Amino acid sequence: MAFAPMGPEASFFEVLDRHRASLLAALNRGGQEPPEQGTHVASSSEVLASIENIIQDIVTSLARKEAPAFIIDNRSSWENTKFEDSVGLQMVSHCTTRKIRSDSPKSVKKFALILKILSMIYKLVQSNTYATKRDIYYTDSQLFGNQTIVDNIIDDISCMLKVPRRSLHILSTSKGLIAGNLRYVEEDGTRVSCACGASAIAVPSNVQGIRNLITDAKFLLIVEKDATFQRLLDDNFCNHMSPCIMVTGKGTPDLNTRLLVKKLWDLFHIPVFTLVDADPHGIEIMCIYKYGSLSMSFEAHNLTVPAARWLGLLPSDIKRLNIPKESLIPLTKQDQMKLDSILKRPYVTCQPFWRKEMEMMADTKVKAEIQALASLSSDYLSRVYLPNKLKFGGWI
Repeated sequence: MAFAPMGPEASFFEVLDRHRASLLAALNRGGQEPPEQGTHVASSSEVLASIENIIQDIVTSLARKEAPAFIIDNRSSWENTKFEDSVGLQMVSHCTTRKIRSDSPKSVKKFALILKILSMIYKLVQSNTYATKRDIYYTDSQLFGNQTIVDNIIDDISCMLKVPRRSLHILSTSKGLIAGNLRYVEEDGTRVSCACGASAIAVPSNVQGIRNLITDAKFLLIVEKDATFQRLLDDNFCNHMSPCIMVTGKGTPDLNTRLLVKKLWDLFHIPVFTLVDADPHGIEIMCIYKYGSLSMSFEAHNLTVPAARWLGLLPSDIKRLNIPKESLIPLTKQDQMKLDSILKRPYVTCQPFWRKEMEMMADTKVKAEIQALASLSSDYLSRVYLPNKLKFGGWI
C-alpha cells in the first residue's frame, strides 16, 4: 500500500468500486489503446522539421514574388468539430481555415508576431530549454501588446504544427491545486507528496515530466472553485474520505490542470467526479474537463476525460434538499443564453440526465452556488452532501 488508510470502512466504497469496474469494462469493450500510445508527443526533430518546412514555404513565396501567408485552422467554429463519446470534441481533418497574410494591413502584425514566436520556439527546441508564455511576452511586451495575444498565437502555432503545446517547449504557469492520496517525482527529481494539510500543492508546470506517480485513491474529485476547495481542506474532507484526490482549476481550468486530470485517469482509471455550481458557468467548466473546449479541440486526445461524472451541485438537488429561496439566484439573460448554447451542443444528446437537469434550471430560472449548502449547516457539504453522494451513487 502506498498510504495508510484513514477514511471510512471498505464497505463505504462498494458503489464506487462497482462504478470503477463498469468504467474498466467499458474501456475493455472499446478496445482503447494504452495511454502511452494514445498520446503522441512530437520529438524535437519533428518540431524543428515542421518549422523549417513553414519557413521554406515563406522563402519559396518570396522567390516567386508572392506575399507569404500562414494558413491556420479556424479554432472558433463549431462546424470544424466532431463529437465522439469516447474522446469528446475533436477538430475535423478538413476544416475551414483562415489566412494570415503578410501583405494585408489587418493581418501583417499578426503574421510578424507568429514568425517571431516561431523563431523563439525553434531556439528553445534546438537548445532543449523551456520558457513560459509569460517569459515570451516579456521579451518584448510593447510589441506583443498583451499576454492574451501571445497565448492565442502559441495555440495557433500548436494547431498549425499539429503538435501538443508542451512539444514546443513552452510552459504555462499553473493556477490549479491538488491535494490528497498522491505522490510523484518531478522532472528535476523533487519528490512531492500531496497529502492533505492546511495547504495544497500547485499543479506542476510540466505535467508531462512528472513520473513515479503513486496513489491508492478510490476517486478523484474536481472542485470548480478555489473557495470550495479550501473549505473542503479546512473540513479535513480528504482524510475523512481517504483515500481520495482533490483537484481545482480555480474556475475555468488551465491546460496543466486538464493535463494532470487526464494523466491520473489514464494511469489509474479511478472514477472522476465534478463538483460545480448549479449554474451555466459551472456546467461549462464541467464540460471542458469531460469533453474539451472548442478552442483546444485539436488536442482533445490529450486533455479530455469522458468518463467524468457530474456529482453536484445538481439543479434537482435544490428542490430535493429544500435549499432556502434566499440562497438562490435568478438566471441572468447571459446565463440563459449560455444555457441555451450548451443545450445545443452535440454531447448533450448522449447525456439525457444532464439535459433533464439543465431543462429544470431553465424552467425554474434560478441557479445556486455550492455555498448555498451552507444554509443547511456550515459543514453540510463535507459532512453530509458529498459522503452521501459518493456512498449511494448520486452522480449522473
